[in-house]
Amino acid sequence: MASNHDPLLTILAEQMGQHKKILLGFSGGLDSTVLLHLLVRLRTQSQQPNGEHMALRAIHIHHGLNPEADLWVEHCRQVCAGWQVDFRTEKVELNTRQNGIEAAARNARYRVFQRELQLGEVLITAQHLDDQAETFLLALKRGSGPAGLSSMPARMPFAGTTLIRPLLNVSRAELEAYAQAQKLQWVEDDSNQDDRYDRNFLRLHIMPLLNQRWPHFPQAVSRSASLCGEQEQLLDELLKESLASLVTSEGAISIPPLENSSEAKRNALLRRWLNQRGVKMPAREQLQRIWSEVALARRDAEPRFRLGHDEIRRYRQQLWLLPQYRDLAGLILEWDLRQALMLPDGLGTLLCTKEDGMTVRKPTGNEQVTIRFGVQGNINIVGRQHARHSKKLWQELGVAPWLRERTPLLYYNEKLIAALGVFITKEGQNLPDNAGISVLWKKNMQ
Repeated sequence: MASNHDPLLTILAEQMGQHKKILLGFSGGLDSTVLLHLLVRLRTQSQQPNGEHMALRAIHIHHGLNPEADLWVEHCRQVCAGWQVDFRTEKVELNTRQNGIEAAARNARYRVFQRELQLGEVLITAQHLDDQAETFLLALKRGSGPAGLSSMPARMPFAGTTLIRPLLNVSRAELEAYAQAQKLQWVEDDSNQDDRYDRNFLRLHIMPLLNQRWPHFPQAVSRSASLCGEQEQLLDELLKESLASLVTSEGAISIPPLENSSEAKRNALLRRWLNQRGVKMPAREQLQRIWSEVALARRDAEPRFRLGHDEIRRYRQQLWLLPQYRDLAGLILEWDLRQALMLPDGLGTLLCTKEDGMTVRKPTGNEQVTIRFGVQGNINIVGRQHARHSKKLWQELGVAPWLRERTPLLYYNEKLIAALGVFITKEGQNLPDNAGISVLWKKNMQ
C-alpha cells in the first residue's frame, strides 16, 4: 500500500475521529472498494505502538437482482480475505410494490445494517460527491423542501449509533484515480447502465452535461444541500419547545394551537411531529389534506387520512398517527372458556381466570360463548339507569374510535355481556347467587 499521506486517507482519518469499531456496507463496486482499502490502511496505522486497534468488518447485501450476484459475493469474500477483514453476506427479498426497485433495495440494505450492527460499532457507507449531487436533483424532481434537498448528511444517528459517509466531498473521478493508482479490482454492475432508473438517467445523461458546462457543479450542489440542512437544523432548534408543548404523552398533537399558527409554521410543526414518529416526510399537498380533511372536519365526523402504512385520525381535538389496523367487523370467534383464546391482529389473548379480570356471570349450559368486534345499537350497562346508543356510550367512556373497533366484545348467544376492559351490560352482570367468571384480556406490548 502507498504513502500514508494521501489526501483521501487524511480525509477518512478526520471523518472517522475516535471510532474504532466499524461496519462497512461493501457492494464490491468502485466506491466501497476504495473505502475498504482506505479503512484497511487506517487500521494498519492504528496498529502502531501508540495507536488503538481498529475492529473492521464488511457486510455485502445480496439483492438477488442480477445473474452475476453470486459471483459478486465471492469476489467480496476474496477481497476481504486478502485484506484480513471479517466478512459476511446477507441475502434479502425486495418488496417493490410501494416505491420501486431502487427504494426497495435501499430499504432492505438498511434493515440488514440495523440488525447487524454490534454494540459500539458505527456504520460506514461509500456515497460520494457525485452521489450527493444526484440525490439533490432527485429531491428537486420530487418537489422536496429543505429537508429533502439537504440530501445526505456526512453523519447522522442510526440504529442507536452513527452512520458516517466519509467520502461525501470526494468525486467519483478522484475515487477512480485512487483505485487505478492502487491497482484495485472491483465489480461493475451492468444495471448501472440502465437509464430507466432515475439515478442512472441523471448519472449517464444529465450530470456529464452539467459537469461539462460547470466543472464544479457537484461541489456547488453539495454546498446548497449543506445550507438546506443548516436551515432545517435551525428550524428544529427554534420549534423544539413549541412542538414539545403540543405533543401529548401518548404521542398525539393538539389541534387548537395549530389553528392559531401561520400555515408555514403549522406545516413545519406537523412535519416534525411526523418525523418524530418515524414517518417519511409527507408532500405539501398531503399536509394540506391532513389539515383540511382531518383536523378541520366537522365535529361529529371520524375522519382519517392514509399516509403510507399509517393513517392520521382525529380524536378530542388531537391528531393521532396510527397503524392501519385490520378491519375486524363481522368477525366471530368461538371460545372454549377452559382454554386461552388468541385474538387476531396482535390484540393479545383472553383467559378465563379466578382473579385479576373482569367478573361477569357464568354462561348457562345452552349459551355459546363468542368474541366479536364493533357493536352497534342501544346498550344498557351496569351503573347506568338508561340504555345509551353505542356511539354515545363509547364517547362518554372516553374510548377512542379506533379502540372501539378493536375492543373484544363477549357474547353469550346473541346477548352482549361485556366490552372487555370497558363495561359490563345488565345481561352480563354477576348476581350473588351466580358463580361468576373472571375474564382477563392480556394485551400484547405495542
